[in-house]
Amino acid sequence: MSGIKKAPQKKTINLALQGGGSHGAFTWGVLDAILEDGRFDIEGISATSAGAMNAAVLAYGKQIGGNKGAREALDLFWRKVSESGAFYRSFYQNPISRYLNLQDNPLVNMAEELLGTLSPYQFNPLNINPLKDILEEIIDFKDIHVCECIKLFITATNVRTGNARVFQNEEVTLDVLLAASCLPHVFQATEIDGEAYWDGGYMGNPSLWPLFYHAHCRNILLVHINPITRPGIPKTIVEIENRLNEITFNSALLKELRAIDFVKKLLHEDMLRGEHQSKYKDILLYAIRTEDDLSALSAASKSNTDWSFLLELKDKGRTAAKKWLKAHYKDVGKKSSVDITKDYLSL
Repeated sequence: MSGIKKAPQKKTINLALQGGGSHGAFTWGVLDAILEDGRFDIEGISATSAGAMNAAVLAYGKQIGGNKGAREALDLFWRKVSESGAFYRSFYQNPISRYLNLQDNPLVNMAEELLGTLSPYQFNPLNINPLKDILEEIIDFKDIHVCECIKLFITATNVRTGNARVFQNEEVTLDVLLAASCLPHVFQATEIDGEAYWDGGYMGNPSLWPLFYHAHCRNILLVHINPITRPGIPKTIVEIENRLNEITFNSALLKELRAIDFVKKLLHEDMLRGEHQSKYKDILLYAIRTEDDLSALSAASKSNTDWSFLLELKDKGRTAAKKWLKAHYKDVGKKSSVDITKDYLSL
C-alpha cells in the first residue's frame, strides 16, 4: 500500500472570462484543458459575451455530469455554433464584404460605412438571434438555478443607466445570456425586468469585483480574448474599428486591475489599520494572455464559425492552458503570477 501515490490535493480557483465572438473558442480550449487536468475546483466564474456562454454551458454541464459533462456540453455548444454558421455569420458580417470577399478596398469600405448607419431595429426588425435556439436546446436553466458547484456572475450593461448589472445563478436565464452578448450594432437591446441591456463588455470584460465580494477563494485566473497591446497603427476602417473595440472592452478591466493593485499595495505596505485589513482581500491574480495567439487574426475572424477554425482556436487555448498549468500551478494559492503594474499598467 505504501507504493500507491495519493492524488494531489485540489486547489480552488475563480475564473474571469472575456468575450470576443468566435474567438471564445480559445477560452473553450482553456476550460477543456483545466477540466481535463482535474486539479482545480472552480468556485466562481465571472464572464460576459462569449465568455458568458462558455461559463453557463460549463456550469450546466458540470451540474449534470461533473467535469466530463462540462467538457461534453462545451463541445456540443461550439458544434452547434458551427452548424448554424452560415446563418450566424450573416448577422456579423456586412453583405458586401461577405459576397465580394474584398479587403482594404475603398469602395467596399465606403459601402460598409453606409451599412453601419443602419440600426438593428432597421436591418433586423424581427431581432433574429441564432444563439437563442442553440442555448435553448443545450441548457436547462433550472439546473443552473440550483447549481451549487459553480457560482456564476454574468455581466450585462444597463442601457438607461450605463451601469453594469451582474446576474447570479438563480437569475441566469436565456435572456440574460443574450443580454450579456448583445452588441448594439447587431441586435436590439434585450429587455429584462423592464430594463434594456447591451453587451456586458462595455462595463466589465469581465467584471472582477463579484469575485472579491461573493467568492471565498482569492485566486483569480483571467482568460483574455482581446489583446491588451497591439503593434502598429491601424489604418483601414476595419482595423481602426477593431482596435477601438479592443480598447473599449479592455478599459473597464484595466480600471479594476488598477484598483486591485492599489489595494495590494495598501495591504503589503501595512497602510491599513488593523480593523480595516479584514475588509479587503489580497487577490492572487493569474492570466492567460492572447497576444501571441490571437493578435494576428482579423476582426472578421470573430464571426468565423467554420469548424476547422474553431478547433484551431480550441487547440491554441488547450496549449496555452497546459503551458500555464506547467509553469504556474504550483504558485496558485501562494503568489500571483502577474505583476499588475508591469504587465498591465506600464505597457
